[in-house]
Amino acid sequence: MIVEGEEGSKGRWWKKILDIEETKKQVLFLLPAILTNVLYSFIIIVSVMFAGHLGELQLAGATLAKSWANITGFAFMVGLSGALETHCGQGFGAKSYRLLGIYLQASCIISLQNILRFLQTQSASVMPIIFSVISIVSHIGITYGLVHWTALGFRGAPLAASISLWISVLMLALNIRCSKNFEHTWEGFSLESFSYIHTGLKLALPSAAMECLEEWAFEILVFMGGLMPDSAKTTALLALCVNIQEIGYMVIYGLSSAASTRVSNELGAGNVDCAKAAMAVTLQLCVLLAILVVLAVAFGHNIWVHLFSNSHTIREEFSSMIPFLAISIAIDSVQGVFSGVARGCGWQHLALYVNLGTFYFIGLTIAGILGFKLKLYAQGLWIGIICGLSCQSSALLLIMLLKKWTKSTTIGDDPRGSKPVSEPKM
Repeated sequence: MIVEGEEGSKGRWWKKILDIEETKKQVLFLLPAILTNVLYSFIIIVSVMFAGHLGELQLAGATLAKSWANITGFAFMVGLSGALETHCGQGFGAKSYRLLGIYLQASCIISLQNILRFLQTQSASVMPIIFSVISIVSHIGITYGLVHWTALGFRGAPLAASISLWISVLMLALNIRCSKNFEHTWEGFSLESFSYIHTGLKLALPSAAMECLEEWAFEILVFMGGLMPDSAKTTALLALCVNIQEIGYMVIYGLSSAASTRVSNELGAGNVDCAKAAMAVTLQLCVLLAILVVLAVAFGHNIWVHLFSNSHTIREEFSSMIPFLAISIAIDSVQGVFSGVARGCGWQHLALYVNLGTFYFIGLTIAGILGFKLKLYAQGLWIGIICGLSCQSSALLLIMLLKKWTKSTTIGDDPRGSKPVSEPKM
């Protein structure tokens, strides 16, 4: 009896540390999400890699072009898709399956990110992985051909990225259209979606602003590097750091998606306590994943540099940035989870103000002082962004602790009523 009591005690002690059932759910979602996010993000990054091997100036130019594309388009599109994480996630949890297709149409712009969010909120993972592998493999061939076999040179790299992204969108859209897995969540195009546009914009615009403010802060660092002495080298160095930070973030973004999906599904089903428990598990997984990513960056820094540039100078300078890059990736992983929870709960408007204050009034201000006034240059700029990330994580944590967790008020019930169907199998 004593032995049985001790075993039961140990079992209860272990369960208090880690929710095994929730962990299994998140890991099964997390691994495909990480692979899909990383491979699709590599479409842009591979283009920068090909340009970077043509010289420092080409690396700086390609990165500035990528930064401009992020500022004027990519960040906005990713941000708009954040509304679908709330609507589709909570709608799926509430078993209002038909509304998911309506929300996708009401998002106004059918983009790669919107389709991915539509699939991820339903935990659909197999086909996105297959299509992402096809996309990145074909993209490497397309990029090599346009850069080395045509007169376009490094200008062929962004053209290749555009072609590959369109291929990705078409494959995912056809999958939704033709697969029986989505017969309950996609019933075809409907005029009913127009009545949900205003509902979607209530979350889509704050979500877009929330994403843009964070993305723009990193891209502004690259532009600030162009104002420093030896601007080509500094810009190339910052470009390398931003690209590696982005790769790390795409790994961590799997956690962010897991947090958003699990929290929104549970809130949609009315399970507030389960939603909070899901966030706790995601934070535990976040610590493990952040350690792995930081170790990969720290011990494989020569490999990372070689992927982007052959310059010996860049390699030497990058070594001094490793400690700062490791810190920023670790903090970014925590804020990624909190941002995912904010999207799952429909708190994008609060995260918007947090990002504005922490990155622009704190982070970039400190970056400017350290980088230009104290002449710490690239290191000073990166310390500033670390300060911004730290304040952002702290502010989002405060919101999580103080705000009441409820189903988003923008999520409506299906006017046709709930259909007596089983949960879609992906």
